[in-house]
Amino acid sequence: MRGETNCMSKKNKEHKNKKQKGEGKSLRQAVLSFFDESPGASFNFKQLARQLGPKSKTGNQQLFTLLDELEKAGKLIQLADGSYGSTKKTKTAEGVVDHVNPRFAYINTGDETDIYVRERDLGTALHGDTVKVSVISHRPGEKPEGKVEEIVKRNRTRFVGRLEMSPNRFAFVVPDFKKIYQDFFIYQENVGEAKNNDKVLFEVTRWGDGDKSPEAKVIEVLGKTGENEAEIHSIMAEFDLPFRFPENILQASEKIDENISKEEIKKRWDFRDVLTFTIDPEDAKDFDDAISFRKLENGLYEIGVHIADVTHYVVPGTPLDEDAFDRATSVYLVDRTVPMLPERLSNGLCSLRPNETKLTFAAVFEMDNKGKVHKEWFGRTVIHSDHRFSYEGAQEVIESGKGNFAEEIKTLNDLAIKLRKERFVRGAVNFETTEVKFKLDEKGKPLAVVPKIRKDAHKLIEEFMLLANKAVATFIYKLRKGGDKNTFVYRTHDFPNPEKVSDFAQFAKQFGHTLQIEENVVSRSLNKLMDEIEGKPEQNVLQSLAVRAMAKAKYTTEPKGHFGLAFDHYTHFTSPIRRYPDMMVHRLLQHYLDNGKSASKNEYEAKCIHSSEREKRAADAERASIKYKQVEFMSLAADKLYAGIITGVTDFGIFVEIIETKCEGMVRLADIKDDFYEFDEKNYRVIGSRRKKIYRLGDEVEVRVKKTDIDRRTMDLSFENASGDFMEEVRLRPKEERTRPDRNSNRKRR
Repeated sequence: MRGETNCMSKKNKEHKNKKQKGEGKSLRQAVLSFFDESPGASFNFKQLARQLGPKSKTGNQQLFTLLDELEKAGKLIQLADGSYGSTKKTKTAEGVVDHVNPRFAYINTGDETDIYVRERDLGTALHGDTVKVSVISHRPGEKPEGKVEEIVKRNRTRFVGRLEMSPNRFAFVVPDFKKIYQDFFIYQENVGEAKNNDKVLFEVTRWGDGDKSPEAKVIEVLGKTGENEAEIHSIMAEFDLPFRFPENILQASEKIDENISKEEIKKRWDFRDVLTFTIDPEDAKDFDDAISFRKLENGLYEIGVHIADVTHYVVPGTPLDEDAFDRATSVYLVDRTVPMLPERLSNGLCSLRPNETKLTFAAVFEMDNKGKVHKEWFGRTVIHSDHRFSYEGAQEVIESGKGNFAEEIKTLNDLAIKLRKERFVRGAVNFETTEVKFKLDEKGKPLAVVPKIRKDAHKLIEEFMLLANKAVATFIYKLRKGGDKNTFVYRTHDFPNPEKVSDFAQFAKQFGHTLQIEENVVSRSLNKLMDEIEGKPEQNVLQSLAVRAMAKAKYTTEPKGHFGLAFDHYTHFTSPIRRYPDMMVHRLLQHYLDNGKSASKNEYEAKCIHSSEREKRAADAERASIKYKQVEFMSLAADKLYAGIITGVTDFGIFVEIIETKCEGMVRLADIKDDFYEFDEKNYRVIGSRRKKIYRLGDEVEVRVKKTDIDRRTMDLSFENASGDFMEEVRLRPKEERTRPDRNSNRKRR
């Protein structure tokens, strides 16, 4: 009887197991079919249970287990909001990875909408890689979410980081670049001569898979972490800046004949007997622009803007030209310059040094005493500079009315003031942001942070350079009447995004300022605002936000205008020693002066894109070097309270600029212990959930330096006391109304 009972029990158990397996199988099929019928859609657990799950607690658990199994099997994916979507491809796109933070990235496809990808769905893709991504889910009002399917192109395979040796005969490199959130494994045989805590250049040998770190080998030891040479070389390597010129390029520059023949001079307008001088920074080594001045018998002033004729020496198609094009621009780091041209050209043959005959390309203007241009001429010239002014020396002449060529300097300054005033009347935007420079000792250690102050001498040169750039662009644009215009290299600046301007206007309103955002008046309204905020606590914040609201200037063959300068046409003609686009402009200008046919638009547009990309790289590298020196300086500063201004607010921290040193650091929200703070993206602020205390962009606060990290070029701050001027009661949005933050709210500010 007992055996019979056991037999029955066994049969019942088998039957029950078969039934459960059958139910499990049918539920699995039902779930997969459900997602197949709704491609691109995503559903949360409640929606799935309502549609598919057995109406019981056990059934819900069964569904939950199944969803987990299907996710592990790669059939489904759990999205950022907790819902589930099918991994079957519904749409694919190609774009570039912007790895915003360790949790997720955006794929910039070139369209207005970027694709959100969680860290686990990036595969081996790193920041800057071009990838193919499948779109998994796209809910109305939210950014689409996707998964990387293929690495189309690696942005780079070499990086810089700090070596950490392990006693187990291997090492890891912690990358310097802030948008790479993983370490790289290095076998002992690939460490080379590097030692623990060295800053190294390394190359990836094998990309990681799953939980495994990518593997790499050390290419070059840059020095000890924290040393100036190592850190600057690290920045250069991080941005792929060249450390030196190839030997063949140096040899080519040395072979250039420095003699100027009489035949060459006869081809040019000879200005050697006309008063000519340069005005440059005190420590400048290359002088690529000079001003000539004389008063004509007709009462007008003849003013020549003479620019180093680099293209006389650098011939298209030569290795020297190809290397200059690849570099595209000189890069100015805090303690050195990474030049576009070898020193023999930049500091020698092409530098407009005093008391030397030099070949130049010029824009010559006849102007009256009101700054009106009556006549202009463009072409090649030869000059013999009479004097080299520093900005400080020229400023002293302007202020005292005494010194070399005092009368001529005064006349030029008066004309520059009128040209500047006319620009603003026409709608140019007046952004005077504060830049800093460092006083360094012989080892590169920062001794002081000094703000750069722009005075009349700087503005004098600036106005005549702007005049020349505008005149050259306008001349070429009008040169051919009817039909297609001549292909040319323009410097353009689009009208700012109306949505960004509107957001900025709303923020400025919180400080009591009004900004008109209509297209025909926005520039004048911006200038009025800049005047109103001068000297006020919110000045730096509003200036910074206004700049961010603007479009980025770029090089292009499209003859569009320049919003910021209020010019219909503009180019870069005045700095060919340090910018390749200026060399292109010189060549095209001479080509058209010689009645040449229009150049290839496609060829020059590609060169413009390359030049714009190199310009951005240079700007990023320069900012990184400044940030490094700021962090280093603050690591050596006294432990005291500093007055600061909140310059940025995100969902993870508050950025504060220390007023005294212009150095920026971050107070992490997790470190503020008096409350739990939540990010209010729309109003640029964080709000305490219990006490309703607010920290907002522009608030004055007191901070103390908590930690500096030279490797990452970051500085952690802590609040001491914050201004209560902006305290207010608010009603927080319910949690269920919050959606995944937009990319701009999560992007770390560097």
